[in-house]
Amino acid sequence: MAKKSLINRNLKRQATVKKYAGVRNSLLKIIASSQASFEEKDEARKKLQNLPRNSSHTRLRNRCELTGRARGYYRKFGLGRSKLRELAMSGQIPGITKASW
Repeated sequence: MAKKSLINRNLKRQATVKKYAGVRNSLLKIIASSQASFEEKDEARKKLQNLPRNSSHTRLRNRCELTGRARGYYRKFGLGRSKLRELAMSGQIPGITKASW
């Protein structure tokens, strides 16, 4: 089980990313636009830099839904490797079987 503080920090970051997603995307479109003037792009860059650091989606960490573990995360299932194995062995994940040849 991961520390509660790390789990809560990541949840707080998710909320911040969601809050500023629209503003961030509009500023990035202005910066990438070929029709925008240099002054408009410069102003958009300054506004983007003034947004909170945690509003960037790259600062999020994938964590297991059950334990909060950050390493060994399977994106397809949203679980860490240990919990994925436990659930698969107990037959709670359909389509997953232990390999045998």
